[in-house]
Amino acid sequence: MLKKKTPFTRFLIWRYKHISTKNFTYMLSILVGLLAGLSSVALKNITHYIAMFFENGALHSYHAYLYFVFPFLGLFLVLLVKKFLLKQEVGHGIPMALLAISQKNGKMERRNLISSLLTAPLTVGFGGSVGLEGPSVATGASFGSNIAKMFHMNPQTRKLLLVCAAAGSLSAIFKAPIAAILFAIEVFSLDLTFASLLPLLMASVAAVVTRMFFIGEQYIVDFHSIQNFNIQNILFYAILGVITAGVSIYFSKVYFATEKYFKKIKNDYLKVITAGLIIGLLTFLVPPLYGEGFTFMNQLIAQNYNQAFDAFLYKDILGSSWVVIGLILGLIILKPIATSVTLSGGGVGGIFAPVLFLGAVTGSFFVNLFRQLGFTLSSENFTMVGMAGLMAGVLQAPMTAIFLIAEITGGYQLFVPLMITVTIAFLLSKASTDYNIYTKELKDQNALLTHNKDQAVLTLLKLDKIIETNFISLKPEMTLKEMVYQAVAKSKRNLFPVLNDENELVGVIGLDDIREMMFNTELQDSVLVKFIMHDAPDYIIYGQDSMQTVMNRFQNTGAWNLPVIKDGKYAGFVSKSKMLTAYRRKLISY
Repeated sequence: MLKKKTPFTRFLIWRYKHISTKNFTYMLSILVGLLAGLSSVALKNITHYIAMFFENGALHSYHAYLYFVFPFLGLFLVLLVKKFLLKQEVGHGIPMALLAISQKNGKMERRNLISSLLTAPLTVGFGGSVGLEGPSVATGASFGSNIAKMFHMNPQTRKLLLVCAAAGSLSAIFKAPIAAILFAIEVFSLDLTFASLLPLLMASVAAVVTRMFFIGEQYIVDFHSIQNFNIQNILFYAILGVITAGVSIYFSKVYFATEKYFKKIKNDYLKVITAGLIIGLLTFLVPPLYGEGFTFMNQLIAQNYNQAFDAFLYKDILGSSWVVIGLILGLIILKPIATSVTLSGGGVGGIFAPVLFLGAVTGSFFVNLFRQLGFTLSSENFTMVGMAGLMAGVLQAPMTAIFLIAEITGGYQLFVPLMITVTIAFLLSKASTDYNIYTKELKDQNALLTHNKDQAVLTLLKLDKIIETNFISLKPEMTLKEMVYQAVAKSKRNLFPVLNDENELVGVIGLDDIREMMFNTELQDSVLVKFIMHDAPDYIIYGQDSMQTVMNRFQNTGAWNLPVIKDGKYAGFVSKSKMLTAYRRKLISY
């Protein structure tokens, strides 16, 4: 009896007959853009309502005194959600999406549709010093991946829709569709072709329209007047590039050092307690570190220092300009610590907002410092350019940085200074390290995709697909006669692994090693395998060696076959010819 087709199955059959894959991809890109926009709006609103409950709700009168408690409470709730509701760890948004592209053919679990929506608002709403952009990208990317899977799209289209949704999320958060597309190119290493450009445009526009429908026209960062570029200030923008590069390097080093420290703490509850105490103390003493900090940023841009520092316990000492400069410098030093501790301590959030915050603070510090030295600089100009400099340095995404600030400011008056500062910050940061916060973990796992096609194709190759196991193994105590009759006569290969009783590789024998003696009847019973065997030219360690490493070993040894060792045991051989064939096929597909 035939199984009755569901309406969805009938739709898929109709789609295959009447809608081309290209046109259907365009339709799906709009759909994932809408969903990415909705998820970004939902994430922002949930966080906003949690924060407003503390700011204006029942706890308003106690809020200043509970700065110390809220971050710990937020991290503890996140831990409970992960342990008992989601029953899995929630990865950092953008690295998780990058890993799905490079190692999982664009597949993301369905749980990722809600994991960030549940945990990120608790982290940020309760005062965690991180942003919502990473979780928003993770949620959007998950929508893109699962929708592509639901409609049985091929792996390449699934990856494209994942990136479209990720770009849509960023477009919705910042109302910056062009910057979102550039972000997809720079961070996700997407090759911009006509086939990928249109879906990216459609997804970004759909997401930003969704955001405008629910939230309106306002930007996250408020600005009043951007002054035109003055050629006399070119040196100051260059100096700002050097300073933002230094702050970027400092941010990255603090982040990696903090992450390394918290990895040593194996108990999750102890980790939350440690992180909660540190963040609580920092936000109690320095309230602008609480949450995303966009309100403080806007007041800083407008130079409303009394309002900006109103929550400080020691706000009465703000009479001196040098005091303001000192407080801003303190924020530059402490913000990377607060962000790193929040994420390493179990919080769920992104670093986009902290980077923008740090850039604004750095730009404000620069303006106020040079004002004390007798120079008059535009606070809004240098604050906005400072944001771009930090983005270029920390995220190593210079084009995204330039166009994001250009779109936020609504024009291109700052285009030249943006290019100057961003170029210097990017080059100095890149000279310090060739990876960023998003890509370090993937680079350590040899799973990082770049715009280098050869490297990207090798990253996409899977060792499991090219391991060959049709080799007849030998034992060290076997005689030459046993080897000839039990292995050589039956094998189609000219290479034989020698294994001990624990299935460990102790040597190899090639047909050329025994060619002159294998028919010598005088030697067949007296010569043992262990006397003939020799070490392999090199070894491939499963799960540790990247495909680039494997390719290098073939090149360095000149071998045509190399044994694979998995968990200390022999697992098979990889042949150079099969690897090159797989590489060519993957290159054509890529």
